[in-house]
Parts: sequence; structure tokens; C-alpha cells
Amino acid sequence: MTRAGLLARLRAVLAAADIETPALDARLLVQHALGIDAAALLRAPEAEADAAAVEAALAFAARRAAGEPVARILGMREFFGLPFRLGPATLVPRPDTEIVVAAALQQLQPAQRPWRLADLGTGSGAILVALLAHLPQAWGVGVDLSQGAAGVARANARANGVAGRAAFMVGDWLDAVAGRFDAVVANPPYIAARDIAMLDREVRDHDPHLALDGGADGLDCYRNLLRTAATVLAPDGFLAFELGAGQAPEVAGIATLLGWRVETLDKDGAGIDRAMILRHDRQ
Repeated sequence: MTRAGLLARLRAVLAAADIETPALDARLLVQHALGIDAAALLRAPEAEADAAAVEAALAFAARRAAGEPVARILGMREFFGLPFRLGPATLVPRPDTEIVVAAALQQLQPAQRPWRLADLGTGSGAILVALLAHLPQAWGVGVDLSQGAAGVARANARANGVAGRAAFMVGDWLDAVAGRFDAVVANPPYIAARDIAMLDREVRDHDPHLALDGGADGLDCYRNLLRTAATVLAPDGFLAFELGAGQAPEVAGIATLLGWRVETLDKDGAGIDRAMILRHDRQ
């Protein structure tokens, strides 16, 4: 079978399974099975695909047709221009979370200062590693309740050249850290427990529920952060986190009651309030 023929076959399998982007997904899976990039696929579409690659590609297609995300099959995902390895205990980093990174970087200027960062619920380490990659003098710590996630984050820091300025530990939010930080960042679990069963199967069946479940109303982790984060912030430090759709008013209300002021609120591409930055009056 030629590369083009294999690509067409996967595209047909995925289209029949009602996958939203069958052509894109098929191309990524064929490239992965063949061990080539997009340019090589375009240069030689009529080259023969060996039997092992065909078998691997068809197996990948079956997994994708059953609802497994492409990133899970590939074992990695690009985030903020950097490659991140994934694991069973990590979320797949998503474009919404890049808005949090961009918002935090706007506050962490000049970039050459030795900023101190804490990333809570670090998962794959995407937020912290992306920040450190753009802040060459900064240092940070990532905390996750899952030992598996902390290990993946540590590997991603090494792969992206920031391991010397990053530490990762297993713990429960701020209970695991001491000292003062210029920024505390987080993509906390924010799905109401009752809504998890209604999520898309790519999320519901493949993302760790520990990283999704935000309690009865989805706001438990925000309450935790807003009660405790001010105690570890340096003067003029800030808290930055991702929001679920429609949560901004409630989170802002909780924050105000606890002495925080909302400094910025950034929207995602769909116009949803997605990244909130706050500072505390006690600082």
C-alpha cells in the first residue's frame, strides 16, 4: 500500500466513525506510524508503506474511531510552541490554557528578572515549562497530587531545556510549598462533578478525573486557592488561573469577599472569559 493509499484508508475509517477532523487526524496518525513528518509525506506520497507501518496505522485509526484523542495516541501534544509528553495522569494541554500563559507573561515583565513561580496541579508541566521557556532567569516549582503527573512534568522540563530551573513535587496544592512567589498559576479542576458524565468522550473517557472534578459546583479548587494563595505571594505578586465557561462572575465574587481584586480577565477565541489574574489587598 502506498502512503497516499494508507492516508485515504484512514481518512475513510475516521469519516465513517463521525470523527470531526478525519483528514487531519488521518495525516497525523499516518505520519506517526511511518515515523515521518508532513513534508516527507507530501514529497513522496506514492512511496510504499511497509507492512508493519500499515498495521500500526490501522490500529491507531481503530483507537481514534473509538474516541481516543489523537494526542493520546501520539503520546504528545504541542503547547505554546513546545512539545509535551503525556501520561495517563495528565490532561492533554489545550489552547485555552495558552491564554493563561500569555496573560501571566504580560505581568512577568521585564522577562529577564529572576521571577519565582509556583504551578499548582501542574499535570504535564505545560504552564510552568512554557513560562520558564520565555523567562530565562525565572525559577519555578510544579506541584501535583499525582506522582505519575509529576514524573511526566519533570521529563517535559528536561526535554524543553528548563530542568535546571524547575522542581516538581507531589503534594496537595500549597501544602507542598514554602517561601514567596511572584506568581501562583493553575489550571484547576473546574467541572461540576455531576457534569463529568456529559463531557465529550475524548475528555470523559481519557482525561484523568482527578484533573477534571471541581466538586459539586466546579468551584472547590478556586475557593481553596483564593483562601490560601495570598500567604505565599511576594509583594505585588499575583494569582493566575484558567476558568470554566461561565464561571468568571462567581469566581470574581468569591475573590472579592476574600480580599482579592481582579486585575485582568482574558477571553478565549470563542469569547469566553478564560484567564483571570488577581492581586490581594494584603500585599
